[in-house]
Amino acid sequence: MAPYELLYGRKCRTPVCWGEVGQRELAPSDFIAVTNEKIELIRARLKTAQDRQKAYADKKRRPIEFQVGDYVLLKVSPWKGIIRFRKRGKLGPQYTGPSKILARVGRVAYRLELPSSLDGIHNTFHVSQLRKCLADDTTLVPLDDIELDEGLNYVERPIAIKDVKVKNLRNKAVRQVLVQWQHRRGSEHTWEAEDEMRKHYPFLFGM
Repeated sequence: MAPYELLYGRKCRTPVCWGEVGQRELAPSDFIAVTNEKIELIRARLKTAQDRQKAYADKKRRPIEFQVGDYVLLKVSPWKGIIRFRKRGKLGPQYTGPSKILARVGRVAYRLELPSSLDGIHNTFHVSQLRKCLADDTTLVPLDDIELDEGLNYVERPIAIKDVKVKNLRNKAVRQVLVQWQHRRGSEHTWEAEDEMRKHYPFLFGM
């Protein structure tokens, strides 16, 4: 059934069968032939445009594959009035996770390790519902005992001096210390100039 017929309860009167409601009268044959030629021309041009756009898109498409042990994000579609994965509304997150891939099912599906809160959901999903998780574990900052300043930025504090070295430059030698930091994003140990550390953190060097 065409959408027009579904909406209005009657078939659409095309140029082939124009006329008032009731007995249908055929249009002149020459008018029908011209109309059919234009319809075929429109279809041919639409097909050409679709093939051209498909050729452009195929150049950027590539098969998405994951390996067992990778971490992925699971897509959560915001359907109106429907709760999926305990998420509601269009302002909810688009993805949930990350989840670990346990096994590959066929060519286009993967079995995930879902949290205990999603025990009632089947753990096999199509590859189109997954996105690779690009988070770096070294950039994660623990939330325990984090001190925040007035701008709501966490405070990085040096804990101890682990090593000392002398860096020889062209005209002078600079003493550097290996500092261990607390709540630092990335590496916990960095080489800093000894003069600057003595100036700002004298308690690290004792008396």
